[in-house]
Parts: sequence; structure tokens; C-alpha cells
Amino acid sequence: MRYVLYYESGDDVAGKAPLHFAAHRERWATFHQRGDLLLIGPFTDGAGALGVFTTAESAREFAEGDPFVVHGVVREWHVREWMEALGETAT
Repeated sequence: MRYVLYYESGDDVAGKAPLHFAAHRERWATFHQRGDLLLIGPFTDGAGALGVFTTAESAREFAEGDPFVVHGVVREWHVREWMEALGETAT
């Protein structure tokens, strides 16, 4: 099982995101090094982003302390359980 964290972009992303990007990147690097974060990236239409985590708890922990969430780059976020059908954990 994997857990997908969805982000919906907030207002003035172009103005806010650059101010907090270094801290956001540092946070995801830490979660990736721990083995909790497998994939992360924005949608090309600017509507938000997603990350794939190994546990729901790590996804929530990431979002709750993410500078993008704390400073309003992200308007809303939620975590959904995802069953990987193709890949190393597929059954």
C-alpha cells in the first residue's frame, strides 16, 4: 500500500512559492532520505502537486510541517490510500 498526498495550490503561488521553496525542498529531501517519500512533484497546470509516501502518518507529518502549507502556498491537502498495481510493491 502507498499513500498519496494531494496539494491544491493557494492564492499567489508565483509570489509565495519562491520564498519558501528552499525550506520545502529541504523537508522533502529529509523525508526521502528516511525512506518515507518515494515521489513528489507539481502538476503541470499549476493546480497543485502530489507526493507518494510509504505510510499515511508520514504523509500527514510531511504536510503539517511543510513550509508550503504553513505559509499558504497550499490551500488544501489530503491523503488517500493507493494500491499500487504495477511496480515493486504490486501484488
